[in-house]
Amino acid sequence: MAKYEAKTKETDVDVIEFIEAVDSPKKREDAHKLLEIFEQTSGYQAKMWGPSIIGFGSYHYKYASGHEGDAPLVGFSPRKAKISLYFATGDTTREETLKRFGKYTTGKSCVYINKVDDIDVDVLKEMITQSIAFLQELYPN
Repeated sequence: MAKYEAKTKETDVDVIEFIEAVDSPKKREDAHKLLEIFEQTSGYQAKMWGPSIIGFGSYHYKYASGHEGDAPLVGFSPRKAKISLYFATGDTTREETLKRFGKYTTGKSCVYINKVDDIDVDVLKEMITQSIAFLQELYPN
């Protein structure tokens, strides 16, 4: 069986250069705000993961299937349509916390927002902290 190779890996791309290359001035401004919030709350310096995810910290996961790899503890990406926020999947406290978050939509592992002004930043900080704690407990070093 071929070993699965993760597409999203930590890179040496400069985070500020990446943000400055975002087309929309509003998304660029929001990305700078999120960068500050995520760095201060997580305690980790931002790193690029793959071509478009700004991640904070990392953890090594290994599934029962044998698939394993590294991923950021939390992160975000200022995409064209919406801003994607990346938190732990499987954290049962997330749904309850999201009720206080503001205007958003969700996918499997992402929370999507249009702009920072649509959300409660204190709840965002809570979600960052919860996600990191959840993953560090699930995947201790």
